[in-house]
Amino acid sequence: MNVQTSKWILVAAVLGGLAVACGAFGAHWLEDLLALINSAPLEADALQERHEWLETGVRYHMYHALALLVIGVLQTVDFRNRRNTAAICFLLGIAFFSLPLYALALTGIRVIGAVVVIGGILFLIGWTWLALSAIDKR
Repeated sequence: MNVQTSKWILVAAVLGGLAVACGAFGAHWLEDLLALINSAPLEADALQERHEWLETGVRYHMYHALALLVIGVLQTVDFRNRRNTAAICFLLGIAFFSLPLYALALTGIRVIGAVVVIGGILFLIGWTWLALSAIDKR
């Protein structure tokens, strides 16, 4: 296994671990941190909404960390440039989809949500490149 192929496995492992940590944070400490930030507990509906944003971010974060792991494993058997492009799109997708959702969950500043669309588009582009890598061996 060379550095080019093993890097995606390393990136996937780190991102998978971070997704688990973010999920644990949301399950155990989000409510307390939000109460501290806001000097009072949030209303139940607002708290539920913040949890949903965080859970969505964690879910897509983990899905795409696992996709990066699969790409890393596939690249060790049969290297394809299009898979690398897909992996880069997934990595950027996590940055532009999950991270803004985490920020939205912590701050409640809704304008941050506009960035999430970019991450979703990057995920779609990544899946398209991954499909193309199965059709064309470049």
